[in-house]
This record gives sequence, C-alpha cells and structure tokens, in this order.
Amino acid sequence: MARIAGVDLPKNKRSEIGLTYIYGIGRSTAQSILTKAKIDYNKKIGELSDEEVASIRSIIQSDAKVEGALRSDVQMNIKRLTDIGCYRGLRHRKGLPVRGQRTRTNARTRKGKRRTVAGKKKALEKK
Repeated sequence: MARIAGVDLPKNKRSEIGLTYIYGIGRSTAQSILTKAKIDYNKKIGELSDEEVASIRSIIQSDAKVEGALRSDVQMNIKRLTDIGCYRGLRHRKGLPVRGQRTRTNARTRKGKRRTVAGKKKALEKK
C-alpha cells in the first residue's frame, strides 16, 4: 500500500483512480500528475515502484495543495465569508444551501433531519 500525503492508497486500483483518494486531487489532476511522472494510468498502485511513488509524492508536494492545507484553506474562506456578513456567509451560518438552490422542498442535506412543527389547533365554536 502506497502512502502519499498521509493517505493510504488502495493497492488494487488503477493509479489514476487511486490518486483521487487524496483530498484535493480529482481525475484530471491525477492524470496530469501521472503524465509528469511518466507513469501509465492503468498501472495498479500496488505495482508502482518506490521511485515512481517518490516522484508522484514530490510532484504533489510541489504543485498541488492537498489534504490538511486545503481543508484549512476552505474553512478559512468560509470563516471570512461569515465574518464579513455577506449573503453566502449568512447562508453558511444558518446551515442553508449557499448556491441558490430551493429550500421549500429538498435541501435536506444542508438543513438536516426534519423537525416537525405542530400546526395551530382550531378553536371550537360555541352557539
């Protein structure tokens, strides 16, 4: 099992797919990293030599912002939005969708589990 950027990559996956297990690396970034390292996309992670793993590791350290550094950057950006009180920051603060999605229905991922609100009971009329 290769360990890159603090993540254990699965042995049986193709190197193109295996690299996407690292936070901040998607398919296109993985392909560009493998092209720079001159490694075939279809080669399994378990088949990579130590030199190839070292070259991938050095390319990732020099070019990409991944894992902890990227997560902290994203959190700092969200904190900046909430601090300045812009619309997106307010939506983050309230836990609602940020990018214009509807909230009357759906939006359960951001809003969380449904909380039932009791309806008003009708007063009985006396004659």
